[in-house]
Amino acid sequence: MDLERKLDMLETATELDTIAAISTPPGEGGISIVRVSGKEALNVVTAVFKGKDLHKVKSHTINYGHIIDPKTKSVVDEVMVSVMLAPKTYTCEDVVEINCHGGIVPTNDVLQLVLSHGARMAKPGEFTERAFLNGRVDLSQAEAVMDLIRAKTDRSMKVALNQLDGDLSHLIKNLRQDILDVLAQVEVNIDYPEYDDVETMTSKLLREKAVEVKAQIKQLLQTAQEGKILRDGLATAIVGHPNVGKSSLLNRMLHEDKAIVTDVAGTTRDVLEEYVNVRGVPLKLVDTAGIRETNDKVEKIGVERSRKALQTADLVLLVLDSSQPLSDEDRQLLQATNETKRIIILNKTDLPMRLDTDELFELASEEEVIRTSATKGSGLDELKEKIAKLFFGGIEGNQNNVIVTNARHIGLLNQAKDALDSVLQGLDDGMPVDLVQIDMTRCWDFLGEITGDSYQDELLDQLFSQFCLGK
Repeated sequence: MDLERKLDMLETATELDTIAAISTPPGEGGISIVRVSGKEALNVVTAVFKGKDLHKVKSHTINYGHIIDPKTKSVVDEVMVSVMLAPKTYTCEDVVEINCHGGIVPTNDVLQLVLSHGARMAKPGEFTERAFLNGRVDLSQAEAVMDLIRAKTDRSMKVALNQLDGDLSHLIKNLRQDILDVLAQVEVNIDYPEYDDVETMTSKLLREKAVEVKAQIKQLLQTAQEGKILRDGLATAIVGHPNVGKSSLLNRMLHEDKAIVTDVAGTTRDVLEEYVNVRGVPLKLVDTAGIRETNDKVEKIGVERSRKALQTADLVLLVLDSSQPLSDEDRQLLQATNETKRIIILNKTDLPMRLDTDELFELASEEEVIRTSATKGSGLDELKEKIAKLFFGGIEGNQNNVIVTNARHIGLLNQAKDALDSVLQGLDDGMPVDLVQIDMTRCWDFLGEITGDSYQDELLDQLFSQFCLGK
């Protein structure tokens, strides 16, 4: 980060006021936490705390006492107060956390007392924004905090932890330093030429570095599909005509009865979404209404939503009833999903087989087919294995800690790669080195936006507004 930006950040940090928010989920629980951060954090909490003098306790200690309403002198709650002094805190500011009894009323009462004695309500993500502004984390690490909170599997949590630990940041910063080194060398060669062929030497230097950095960026981008799935989940639509066992399959994969299952066709009237862990990767399973022609107004809406889910799905699980011959609806769905990534599930294999597999294999590849019995639970392991091979062939064996999961990062990496393509094209076209440098500098800037070494102020507002309140 350049010196001017560091000074601006330092000036901004010193002007920050004291903020407070509830950092635990709303509702009843054993404990709720009200977090206070800023240079007046100790004074704010001391004004409503009866117990040890918080100004005299050691940093990173937890202290017993009571929250008192100074106006009425009444006890609001029995609490434990954690005192953490700057700079070794999440925000690099003084942080005080009030651990009160869980519940909406006591937690809100404590928060309101804190707010009425000098703190203001924190904006969503403002604690993490301060951690960034105060230099504790860079922008990619700050974004990893929310990825960690939203992680749905152990695998996605590990990727977020690696990013929080700075694996991506270190790689990006090393690439930026390599680019900076070559730009400095180019400047030296241009300003102080010692050889007649300085233009040739400088062009060669730029070309070698552009090729090297581009290769590393392409390697990062190759992880983007895996990263997007790990972060957002794989949108997986379970489709089929009514009463083929779609909801039974969903319940089996979730290991709980989320969907209503009856013998009556058309029970599912709407789209039901749930996440399931398949080989460490989150699948966003979408149980759809049975797709068929119907005059029922409610069911017709559900069928239309099912068709939309089918169009937007990353993976389609097409369920067929093996105890019945192929229907016209089955044939239409087989044709409609022919160009999508799909797995065809022959369900109800515990019943006598009546489906003509010869006809099926004329419409679809035999390799796409899995046989299951949702009611008995058979075939589910084979289904999960097939999903893993179809979509995540490299994920489990990928030992690279750096996986790009963030759409913003992916976009900036693509822009950086395009800038390097312009560098190489300019060199091929014989452009002057000082003009080629411009594209090399653009690449350096794009990479800097990933870590926050260069950014627009509007970006911070947009990013941190997506965080939960109190983080």
